[in-house]
Amino acid sequence: MNLSERDQKHLWHPYTQHKTASPAIVIKRGEGALLWDENNKEYIDAIASWWVNPFGHSNRFIANAIYKQLTTLEHVLFGGFTHEPAIVLGEKLMEILPKNQQKLFFSDNGSTAVEIAIKVALQYFFNKGEKKTTIIAFENAFHGDTFAAMAASGISFFTEAFQGMLIEVIRIPVPTKGNEQVSFDALAKAIKSKNCAGFIFEPLVQGAAGMVMYEPEALDNLVRICKENKVLTIADEVMTGFGKTGKNFACDYLTEQPDMMCLSKALTGGTIPMAITTFTQDIFDAFYDEDINKALFHGHTFTGNPTGCAAALASLHLLQTQEMQDNLIRVNQRHLAFQKQIKNHPKVTTTRVLGVIFALEIQTESAASYYGSLRNKLYNFFIENGIIIRPVGNIVYILPPYVITDEQLQKVYKVVEKALEIV
Repeated sequence: MNLSERDQKHLWHPYTQHKTASPAIVIKRGEGALLWDENNKEYIDAIASWWVNPFGHSNRFIANAIYKQLTTLEHVLFGGFTHEPAIVLGEKLMEILPKNQQKLFFSDNGSTAVEIAIKVALQYFFNKGEKKTTIIAFENAFHGDTFAAMAASGISFFTEAFQGMLIEVIRIPVPTKGNEQVSFDALAKAIKSKNCAGFIFEPLVQGAAGMVMYEPEALDNLVRICKENKVLTIADEVMTGFGKTGKNFACDYLTEQPDMMCLSKALTGGTIPMAITTFTQDIFDAFYDEDINKALFHGHTFTGNPTGCAAALASLHLLQTQEMQDNLIRVNQRHLAFQKQIKNHPKVTTTRVLGVIFALEIQTESAASYYGSLRNKLYNFFIENGIIIRPVGNIVYILPPYVITDEQLQKVYKVVEKALEIV
């Protein structure tokens, strides 16, 4: 059997209906923005492998940092112990996080970072003797696949099998252009009608919803409403963090700052699973007590993994280099130029750009389903042409590694433009 056949024998892939899906493509190696399969076919990774790989595949600088850490201390339990990589990472993150963030809690991935934030929001009020059991979230949000994160997510077919088993969530409209006041009013109504503990949001860009974008001023107002009503705010920066929007964090565009932030994906440059949830001092203080029952009883076996911390430190170093900051500007400029070229195409209804994120919406006669025939037709076309892009229904987005070359970007744009001819 070849590798693809061996894969099908035992492996269960994410977001995959194996009865109808094509066999998984076997990737043998990667370098920069490129990947090669077992037949040596070349692909441009135009979505940074689910948004995790900003500095390119097989990055030697991160690999060397991991190797050095592995030969010193690969792992030690984080309960009752600590180590220098975690301490230094915390210090480095404090230099770039919003100033109100003071405490960090390690976990494994974006979903668990969100899970922790929601648990903390609920227990924060419990520890203060208040009962608040409801979370507010945007419509069509996506925050992960663990139970609290899934409950906060609004893409129904991901969660319909679990209806009635999830925490209570009130959904409000996203404050897109022209829809701001409707969103503000819905938030105020939700807070008035329920004992709301927290409001979780993807700041400025809803990734899995199709790169839906809205303005910082609108989010500032929503956060302000929450603060006035003592509702905790949670910024899910799992996708947007570490440069995607053109700044270190999407929250850097805000005047108001959230009480909690969830970080993962690009944190370790696409190398080792790791996540961090950050908190204000006030939130930490609600758990700081002689009563053991007020502690946060949450943990993961690989919490604060030293090797992951070393990878994250190397990634932060790369992000802050002038070369990488220049790359962010360069990719954004190329996106803006392509947007200007493509936005008036008869089959394009809207285009959106923020930082290194580009999205266009293809005109359709009826609503395109998330994994429907149009999406699958587009996906297969991109793969055939050596481009890894995963459309969301009728929305095609590009979110490449920051190190992608201009020539590679131009090829991606040309294939996207060509794809419009087949729909």
